Amino acid sequence: MERRDFAAGHFSANSGKATEASFGARISRRAADRLRDGHLWVYASDIEHVEEGGGEAPTLMPVADNRGLLLGTALYSPASQIVLRLVSRELLTEAAWLEVLAGRLRAAITLRKPLLDAGTNACRLVFSEADELPGLIVDKYAGVVVMQLLAKGLDTAETRRVCVEVLSEELKEPTLTIWERPDPRIRELEGLSAPTLTPLLARQAKKPASGAVFRLNGLSFHFDVNSGQKTGAFLDQRQNYAAAAAWAQERGVKKALDVCTYQGGFALHLARVCEQVTGVDASHASLEVAERNLEINKAALSAEVDWVEADAFELLRGWSDAATPESAWDLIVLDPPAFAKSKRAVEGALRGYKELNLRALRMIRPGGLLITCSCSHHVGWSDLESAVASAAVDVRRRVTLLERRGAAQDHPVVLNLPETEYLKCLICQVD
Repeated sequence: MERRDFAAGHFSANSGKATEASFGARISRRAADRLRDGHLWVYASDIEHVEEGGGEAPTLMPVADNRGLLLGTALYSPASQIVLRLVSRELLTEAAWLEVLAGRLRAAITLRKPLLDAGTNACRLVFSEADELPGLIVDKYAGVVVMQLLAKGLDTAETRRVCVEVLSEELKEPTLTIWERPDPRIRELEGLSAPTLTPLLARQAKKPASGAVFRLNGLSFHFDVNSGQKTGAFLDQRQNYAAAAAWAQERGVKKALDVCTYQGGFALHLARVCEQVTGVDASHASLEVAERNLEINKAALSAEVDWVEADAFELLRGWSDAATPESAWDLIVLDPPAFAKSKRAVEGALRGYKELNLRALRMIRPGGLLITCSCSHHVGWSDLESAVASAAVDVRRRVTLLERRGAAQDHPVVLNLPETEYLKCLICQVD
């Protein structure tokens, strides 16, 4: 590789030589080693020198190590704690990057198409770093597609144009409507532009769809682009929903509890094989959608289903303190929101996971099942398992691990990118 000092100039994408205009980033040895090991992020604390050039800050930036050796090209987010997101190990022009973007987007969609059929017509089409498209999330709900641009370097008209063109060519739904729905917190942190209130594309221009009924594992769910968490639904749990129902059927589960049910994902899958299912959530709006989902699936369900609006900690504390053998559950699902959004929050998160699991363990009959989840990246497998094990000791229950599960196939895990492995699901027997 060529040695360069970015204080004196920048690389020419055609020749690799320096020019008079200067822009580029030089990063610490620690950050360079991380990139060479396969990671894609450079944090603000690892920036040693940045030259933005004249005028508006660039969206792409050459990256070099502390000796001046080129490491590649990155999306540039000057206001973010993640300042650089590597998109190539080579030097790219803007035009070359847009070609790379289109190619990787097509590859990501091609990878997901075999997962779609009559029973499942929703999935994550693009999973950011896992598809070599850092900062880009694309989810499909039947004929409605939701796109998130989560990095300043993607916040351009050309990026949107390429994404819309590829999605339009690859997806054949006659009602295809593409919306951009930014994450409000990320938008503030990254300094992103204000979102458009109209769809980026609508094949039925006179009446663009802002909602859909989509299918997962043969069940139907309502989706509204203007409400809900994430981009609208928890597609990452799709295969875990099916696994929960399979275990329930195999073990002859009659009575199941779904804690933090959101819009009824686990509850409705369990209702196909159980006799009684209760879903708990603190959000009234979420439970209203869960009830609508229940209504459109009733013909496929065998259980009586009811919803309880309550704080999970308070409810389980009361129920577990009053638990009797007669009131015990055959299966309990714990699927709380992320408790640890930073490393500093892990200790408190583990206390929360232990408390929820302890209460659930007190309420499960001998031989019953506990399905416990964490979507906190900073809480690792050993952390979650230790929290459950500690809870088991405190309540004097024997817990046997039956299965470890992660996110669905449309959320692939890249071994060099630990952030892509965020969802953990433990299926356990409680004695």
